[in-house]
Amino acid sequence: MPLPWDFRPIEGGRVRLDAMRSDDFDALYALHSDPEVCRYLLFEPRSAEQVAAVLERDAPKTRLEKVDDYIQPAIRLRDGDGGLVGTMYLHLTSVDDRTAEIGWLVGPSFQGRGYARECAELLLELSFGELGLHRVHAELDPRNAASVAVCVRLGMRHEATFVEHMWLKGEWTDTGIYAILEREWADRQR
Repeated sequence: MPLPWDFRPIEGGRVRLDAMRSDDFDALYALHSDPEVCRYLLFEPRSAEQVAAVLERDAPKTRLEKVDDYIQPAIRLRDGDGGLVGTMYLHLTSVDDRTAEIGWLVGPSFQGRGYARECAELLLELSFGELGLHRVHAELDPRNAASVAVCVRLGMRHEATFVEHMWLKGEWTDTGIYAILEREWADRQR
């Protein structure tokens, strides 16, 4: 793996992955404070102070070098005003095994248009190309049908469902694991 690796904007057909900025606060707050958006996430709706702390923590995360490093770029529409419509996530889980976790969050008014899939494709292409990863996986609440559908469209294989895996938001919740290998991604690109 060619580490360290520093983030730079990634262009897709309709989207651009770019570093989060301080002027993303309002859009990020709208996402993170919405109970419906947070329904299947690991956190409850966040206060303005909590979102400010998240932005301060995540905006500088632009380098992958060691285990647990991550990037969380903003999703922006190429034909839009440059505002944040969601975020992506790529977390380096092992350098030796060349693995990472991927995730996405798209605002309600932008859901159902394929933006999460397109952005995930950009990060998978980066992961299996320039970064030389072997395996990328997603962990999600299996009740989140939209995210499950993104995984399926990406060619990710359902590997496991951990039943009542964690106590979250007052209930036992399952965790679904989806994954794709570099050779499987390469086969899909042919």
